[in-house]
Amino acid sequence: MRLTTKGRYAVTAMLDLAFHSQTRPVTLTDIATRQTISLSYLEQLFARLRKAGMVKGVRGPGGGYKLSRDADDINIAEIIVAVDEQVDSTKCGGKGNCQNNQHCLTHDLWMGLSDQIRDYLSGISLGSLLERELVNEVAKRQDKDLEQVIEISNRTEKMTA
Repeated sequence: MRLTTKGRYAVTAMLDLAFHSQTRPVTLTDIATRQTISLSYLEQLFARLRKAGMVKGVRGPGGGYKLSRDADDINIAEIIVAVDEQVDSTKCGGKGNCQNNQHCLTHDLWMGLSDQIRDYLSGISLGSLLERELVNEVAKRQDKDLEQVIEISNRTEKMTA
C-alpha cells in the first residue's frame, strides 16, 4: 500500500486545523509554517476538502478555515478519499485485472489488506487523535517553534528598517 504525500499532508493539515480552530479560524499560512507544507499545495488540498464538506472558510480580518463538522465526526479515511487518494494494496487498483485481465494469485489477499487498512482509518476520528497526549505535545511544541520564527522575523525586519 502506498499513501502519497497528498493523503499524509491532508491528514496532517486537518489535524492541525482541528487542534487550532477550537478557538479561532486558522490560516493556511499558519498551517503551512507549522507543518512545513507548501502553501500552494495546501490551497489545492483545502479546495478538495472544502468541496467534500469537511472545512469551511471564514472571511474577513481574523479569517481562515474551520472544520465544518465536529472533529469526532470526521474520520481519517474520508479525509484521504476527499483528496482523491486511494487506500489500495493491489497493483490493479482493485479492478481484478491484475494478470491478463483476470485476478492474480494474491488478489484477494491484497484486497483484504486494503479493506483492513480502510476499516482501521475509518475507525479513527480527528477528535480521537486530539485526545492523544503525544498529539497535544507535538502541537504545543510546533506553536512555540512558530512563535520563535515570528519573533526572529520581527527582529530582522526592525534591523533592516
